[in-house]
Amino acid sequence: MRAFLSKLSFGIDVRVNMLGSLASWLTTVLMLVMCVDVLLRYAFDLTQTWVIELEWHLFAILFLVGASYTLLYDKHVRVDMFYERYPQRWKGRVNAFGTLLLLVPWCIIIMIKGFDYTANSWSFREGSPQPNGLPARYLIKAFIPIGFGLLLLQAISEIIRSLIRKKG
Repeated sequence: MRAFLSKLSFGIDVRVNMLGSLASWLTTVLMLVMCVDVLLRYAFDLTQTWVIELEWHLFAILFLVGASYTLLYDKHVRVDMFYERYPQRWKGRVNAFGTLLLLVPWCIIIMIKGFDYTANSWSFREGSPQPNGLPARYLIKAFIPIGFGLLLLQAISEIIRSLIRKKG
């Protein structure tokens, strides 16, 4: 059983790492789009709605996919007034408690609600309400359940790893 769980955790980690690495390239794309936006706005006094919306869409994908990648490398934001002083075994307990009682339930709730939200958007092929906006808003909304699904998988991997560590 331990070997199976270890393989499962490793498989999740590899996939999250790969998707996170791919998503990290969106930072470069986002920077280029923002530079074009600034250039158009300040050099030519020209603002395009689709460019602004593209910035938000790229940021959303980066954030939603990057959250699981951030959890994999334990680089997420922490309010660690006390956590930093805890011994390693207490940090493991705090992480397991937070993951099981906070992260996993919220991921499940947001995935369910996000799926409904996305399905509704897909049903009428929702687009931007703005003139010259991006036409397929439903595509970006699909990243809500996808992103939280990845985060849930990474949370499961974290739980498996903490169980394996605890068993020695």
